[in-house]
Amino acid sequence: MLKCVIVDDSRLQRLSIVKLVKDHPSLKLVAEYNNAIEAKKGLSNTHVDIIFLDIEMPVLSGFDLLDGLTQKPQVIFITGKTQYAFKAFDYNAVDYLQKPVTKERFNNSVEKALVNYKMKNEIFPDPDEDEFIFVKTDLQKRKVFLDDLLFIEALGDYTKLVTKGNSFIVLSTMKSFEEILPKDRFFRLHKSYLINLEKIDRYNSKFVEIGKEQIPVSRIKKAGFYEAITQINNKPQV
Repeated sequence: MLKCVIVDDSRLQRLSIVKLVKDHPSLKLVAEYNNAIEAKKGLSNTHVDIIFLDIEMPVLSGFDLLDGLTQKPQVIFITGKTQYAFKAFDYNAVDYLQKPVTKERFNNSVEKALVNYKMKNEIFPDPDEDEFIFVKTDLQKRKVFLDDLLFIEALGDYTKLVTKGNSFIVLSTMKSFEEILPKDRFFRLHKSYLINLEKIDRYNSKFVEIGKEQIPVSRIKKAGFYEAITQINNKPQV
């Protein structure tokens, strides 16, 4: 069961989404809010898996709400206009639904969220240890030491983990690894690559080399990469 909230200033629209949520066997409605200010307060101390979110609301928009959240759940935008669709996906939206929402379209969006949730939970951090993670592959949990992990490559719905002596495929998203790996050691260099900053052999403005692999540097990630590599270089040596 995925816990969810609805944020929409239209009472009629909220009621229609409430019905769709309650009719879905994999959703549990935690709360509904008629504006983003109330939602921000409510979400500050409540964990949820999905927000069904309107965009145009008084005072704070749906985008403003997401910008103010530290922990961001999955987002399914529900709005009467199509003009925000491109911006919505800058927020890694699961989907963008236009009002009025049909049951079929709603259920398709929820199915995407369920797949994302499953992928994310294929990765298991050890609660007492930050030097390795567990990933599920070939129906088994495999321990991966962070010091052995060179980079991760996106392969559609899968990701390839490349270590010092091996590589293997995991059913998981790149975003899931981004959230779980320490940000002072790992950096999303490109939409398809997440690298271990400590394993870089050479780099320039276009490519990073790790061993024999040449990995592209995304133009929009370049400034963040330079900042991250500078921090790594300035770390005190043990």
